[in-house]
Amino acid sequence: GKKSGTPIALRTEKISRMRGETSSRKLKELAMALCGGVGAMALPSELIVHIFSFLSDRDKLRASAVCSRWRECLFYPALWTELKLRIGGGGCSSSDETPKLEFLMRKFGSFVRELQLELAPVEGNLSHLNSDPSSARMDQPPGPDSDAQHKERWRDAVATYLDQVLCVFTSIRNNRNLQKLSLYGDTFILQQEGLLDSSHLHLIHQGDKKINEIQQLFMEVLSNSRQLRWLSCSFMLGLVTPCSLSCLSNPSAETLQHLSLLDHQLGPLVSPSELDRLSNLHSLALDFTDFTSELCGLLASPRRTPLHRLSLLLNGATLEFKSLEGTATEDNWKALVRVSANLRVYVMALEVDSSELLRVLKPSLPLERLHLDSYSMPVTDATLELISQQYNKTLTHFLLLRDGPDFPDLSINRNEDPLVLLAWRCTQLAVLVIHGYTVWSHNLVAISRLRGSSLRVLTVSEDSIDFDPDQSVCMEGDPVHNLVKEVSLGLGRVWQPCLDSSVFLSEPTQHFHHELRAFSMGM
Repeated sequence: GKKSGTPIALRTEKISRMRGETSSRKLKELAMALCGGVGAMALPSELIVHIFSFLSDRDKLRASAVCSRWRECLFYPALWTELKLRIGGGGCSSSDETPKLEFLMRKFGSFVRELQLELAPVEGNLSHLNSDPSSARMDQPPGPDSDAQHKERWRDAVATYLDQVLCVFTSIRNNRNLQKLSLYGDTFILQQEGLLDSSHLHLIHQGDKKINEIQQLFMEVLSNSRQLRWLSCSFMLGLVTPCSLSCLSNPSAETLQHLSLLDHQLGPLVSPSELDRLSNLHSLALDFTDFTSELCGLLASPRRTPLHRLSLLLNGATLEFKSLEGTATEDNWKALVRVSANLRVYVMALEVDSSELLRVLKPSLPLERLHLDSYSMPVTDATLELISQQYNKTLTHFLLLRDGPDFPDLSINRNEDPLVLLAWRCTQLAVLVIHGYTVWSHNLVAISRLRGSSLRVLTVSEDSIDFDPDQSVCMEGDPVHNLVKEVSLGLGRVWQPCLDSSVFLSEPTQHFHHELRAFSMGM
């Protein structure tokens, strides 16, 4: 039968991260080569550093425990120009990893050139305190003990988050070599609890003071930077303010090529005057409500470097206090496309009503990637019809996801299934992902035949696939086996329905952060 999901705001992050097993044999061979031979320890440090440059970051840290000579060489700045860290999540306690973060930032923060950091202060779902989140009843309020535990976990998680962010920015505040800074906070659950509300911050030891200190340190980093090319700050609670970007140094304003500033609740984080300084931007990511007519007009200026990539997040939750009034109009999009002929746009709409979608999906918007994700607001067939007609020449990626208890059938009362029509009209379609909507088996076969091998990714959850009983009677053998066979023939490769729902139901903001990074870097 169909499997019911959980609301987007309460999803547990299930994506497992590849850890990469360390090859102990290779480390032993390296140790023998450097230390076992006659005079090996007399090798110049530069040569040892060059040899160590072929190790992964994880192997470098482990190899540093071999001896003091190795440790000295392994912490040579040239080996640590790039640092990618994820703190918390994946079964790890975020607070337990704080000492590791402090060690790494103390060693490398002052000279690292590229820093990518993801913070997950809450492992799993903050609201479910038992070991089986799926067993929690949404219609039963938590008892007093459960509520007390919930508040305590929230306080601990926020305190850990604040300490870790302080650690990072204290270490990089004077780094003038920083070229790429990418920050993501998996903090949606914390945001729901009102982190930015002073009535909640007083529950955290020195909470107000730490928030202010974090904001000041971030502005110091921007002010001291001299060659920043990439600045991405996604959902880092309490970090970015509307005044932050004004502190960016003039040299970095000239070199900056990518800017991404996203938050769940704050107002516009980029003012027109600050955007005007960033004349060499190639890619930009903002909340859709912040992409105003005025900003779009500035980007359409012929004296600027043409924009190549634009990522926009339309979050239904923010529409309660952020209006779509004043966002880019059809004329604005036309003017922008005239100047930036190679512009491509990626849009994620999260729990957005179809009527709001129809308002923002302008005909001249050069849409390449579209991700529609919801729980209680299914997309209508009219919306899919509009998408397939307006973006038939530009759309390459289409994700249609719904994490609700039922699976709406968009083909009811229609001669043609709207998903089949989309596959037929959108001739550039290369990625199609569907979950939470009924996809009839014969329509899935039609999609595979229409796009063939050019459809590089066709991911459909097993729960979404249904079979027409009238057609099943006429077919011999197992209907699932026949479907797999027909779709595989249509695509020209082996295909299987997706059995793991965690592939679809990742935390949406994290998915957007990763996708916009790949989208913006793929210019």
